[in-house]
Amino acid sequence: MKSIWRIIIFTRELRRYYITVSFFTILIAAMSQVIPLLTKVAIDQITGPGGLRHVNVTVVALIAGLIFLTDIGQTVFSNIGGYVGDMLAAKQRRLLSRKYYAHILGLPQFYFDHELSGTIINRMSRGIQQITDYTQTLSNNFLQFIFSTVFTLAIVAYFAWPVALMLASLYPVFIWLTARSSSTWQGYQKQINQDLDIASGRFAEGVAQIKVVKSFVREELELGYFDRFMRRVVRTTRPQSKFWHKQDVVRRSVLAVINFALYAFIFVQTARGNYSVSTMVLLIQYTQLIRIPLFSISYLVDQTQRAISNSKDYFLVMDEPLERTDGDSARPLVVSEGVIDFEAVTFAYSTGVSVLKNVSFSVQPNSKVALVGQSGEGKTTIVSLLLGLYSANTGVVSIDGQDTRNVTQASLRDSVAVVFQEPALFSGTIAENISYGNPAAAHDQIVAAAKDANAHQFIEKLDKGYDTEIGERGLRLSGGQKQRIAIARAILKDAPILILDEATSSLDSRSEQMVQEALERLMEHRTTIIIAHRLSTIQHVDQIVTLRGGKVDESGSPTELAQTGGVYAQLLELQQHGFGKAKEKKLKEFEISG
Repeated sequence: MKSIWRIIIFTRELRRYYITVSFFTILIAAMSQVIPLLTKVAIDQITGPGGLRHVNVTVVALIAGLIFLTDIGQTVFSNIGGYVGDMLAAKQRRLLSRKYYAHILGLPQFYFDHELSGTIINRMSRGIQQITDYTQTLSNNFLQFIFSTVFTLAIVAYFAWPVALMLASLYPVFIWLTARSSSTWQGYQKQINQDLDIASGRFAEGVAQIKVVKSFVREELELGYFDRFMRRVVRTTRPQSKFWHKQDVVRRSVLAVINFALYAFIFVQTARGNYSVSTMVLLIQYTQLIRIPLFSISYLVDQTQRAISNSKDYFLVMDEPLERTDGDSARPLVVSEGVIDFEAVTFAYSTGVSVLKNVSFSVQPNSKVALVGQSGEGKTTIVSLLLGLYSANTGVVSIDGQDTRNVTQASLRDSVAVVFQEPALFSGTIAENISYGNPAAAHDQIVAAAKDANAHQFIEKLDKGYDTEIGERGLRLSGGQKQRIAIARAILKDAPILILDEATSSLDSRSEQMVQEALERLMEHRTTIIIAHRLSTIQHVDQIVTLRGGKVDESGSPTELAQTGGVYAQLLELQQHGFGKAKEKKLKEFEISG
C-alpha cells in the first residue's frame, strides 16, 4: 500500500477534484438505495389487506414518479461526476507528466548515458496512464463501494439481520481470494514491462535512425528485434491471464455458493410467512445490488496491482537523485576575461576506470585551443567537465579563477556556447531554433545572427522564411544548413566561452567554406576550445593540447609542437609523407582527416 499512498500524496494538489467526484459518488450510492425501498412500498400498497380493489392509485403513481425522478437524478449526477472526473484525469496527466519531465531535465548526464530514450518515454506514458486510471477508479469506485455496502447492509439488517450477516461474509472471503493472487500477477507484469521497455526503446532508436536503417536495408532486422520482445510480452501474458481468470473462477464459484444460500434462506422464510412478499423482493433487490460493489472489488484489486506494478517504474525515475544542485554558497559566474584552467583533474565514469588522470592545462583569453588525441582519450570528457555535466573526482576546473563547483550551474552554462559536430535542432521553425540561444531575442536580432552565420541567404529563399518548419531534428535541411542554424543559435547566445566539436568535418567543400566563415566570426573575441577533426583546423589555433593515456602529453603552439616529435608532429608527418591505408588508419585513430 506504500505505492498507493504515494500516488495519492503525489497528486494531492488535485484534492478539490477528488472531493467533488467523491461527493457525487456518495450521492449516487445513496440514491441507488431508494428504488428498492420505493418498490417495497408500492408492493405493500398493491398487496395490502384490501386487495387490488382498494389500492390507492394516486399513491402508486406517485411512487412510480419518485422512482422516475430518482432514476433521472442518478443519470444527471453521474454525468456531472463524470465531467469532473474527466477534468481530474486531464489535470492529473498534465501534473504527473510535468513533474516527470521536470525531474528528467534535472537528472545528471550520466543517467542518460545508461538509459535508452525509448525506455524513459515508455515509463512515463505507461506509468502516468496507469496512475491516472487508478486514481479515477479509486475516486469513482472505492467510495461508491464503501457507501453502497454500508447503506445496503444497514437497510437489509433492519428487515432481516441474518441476510445482512450472510451478505457481509461475502467481502472478507472475496477480498482474501483476490488479494492472494497479487504477488504472482505482479511478477508476470514486471517481466511484461521490461520487455515492453526494450521493444519501445528499439522502436524509438529505429525511428530516430531511419536513414541508417534504410541505407543498410535493415528494416527486417529492426522489425524482427522489435517483434521478438513483443512476442515475449504475448508469451508472458498467456500464463498471467490464465492465472488471473482461474482465480476468478474460484472467486465467482464461492460467491455463487453463498448466493445460493442467501436465495434459499429468503425463499424459505417467505414461504413460512416470516417475510412478506414485498420484503422478499426488497431483499432480492439488495442482494443483486450488493453484487455490483462486490465485483468492483475484483476490478479495484486488479487496477491496484497494475497501478503498483506500473507506478514503480515511474517512481523509480522520480527517485533518481537530481543533478548536483547549487550550494548555499554558490555564486553566479562572472566572466571578465575567459581564462580556463584545468588543475590536476582526474575523472572516472561509473565504470571506475579513470578517463582523465591528473590533467592540467590553461587556456588564455580570446585564444583558440585544439584538443587532439585518439578516440576515448577524454576530449569530450574535458568539455563535459567544463559545462558542469560531470564533476571532477579530484582537481579543479576554474574560469577566471572561479571554481566551477562553487558557481551556479545556470550561470556556468550561460557563459558557454556549444556547436556540436552533429547539429542538434528541434522540430519547429527556423526562428524558434535560432532563438533557442536567447528566447527573449527580437526578430531583428535573430536575422542578424543568421546573417553572421551565413544562413540568412538560404532562409530567405524558403517559402515561409524564418517561419519554415524544419521537421524533427531538422530533417528538411541539408547538413550545411543545419550547421549554420546551430552557429546562428550560438551567435545569438553571445557567450564569452565557445566550444566547437568541429562542425565542418562531414560537409561538402561549398558548405564547409560557408560554415567555416561563420565559425571564424563566431570565434572572434571569445575563448574557444576546439575538439579538432581536421589538421587544417589544428594548424591555425593558438595552442594545441594533446592527450595520451588520459594525460596531457604536450601543450604548446602548432609551431612549437611541430618540432617535438609528439602526437602533433606525427600527424604532420603523416600528412606530408604518409600514404595509403596506413596513413588513413593512423588518422582515423585520432578522429582526424587530412
